[in-house]
Amino acid sequence: MDENKTIAALAALAQPTRLQTFRLLVEREPDGIAAGDLARALGVPQNTMSAHLTILSNAGLVSGERQSRSIIYRANLEGLRSTILYLLQDCCGGKARLCAPLIADLTPCCPPKEAAPTTI
Repeated sequence: MDENKTIAALAALAQPTRLQTFRLLVEREPDGIAAGDLARALGVPQNTMSAHLTILSNAGLVSGERQSRSIIYRANLEGLRSTILYLLQDCCGGKARLCAPLIADLTPCCPPKEAAPTTI
């Protein structure tokens, strides 16, 4: 990730409908959601949603895949990861203890599932 890509990702998310769209796509991972369903869910005209999805796609935050007559959109979690890592790179001038609270706040959002015990 570089500075220009990070700026594009942050700019894409700096608009209410696009932020809501991205959050909804994250909720719908890994299945995704059709563009028309996204527009209806957020109460946005389909042509407006198309423009928002183009901006998010150009910023590397979403991807679309044609399935029959629909385009199914998914969040590009790797794009989000790259953006966040770029922002945290050289966190606090190399003083990791200053970023520890932020990292601790990010970690529990998605704790790994415990493996089911195996029986032999």
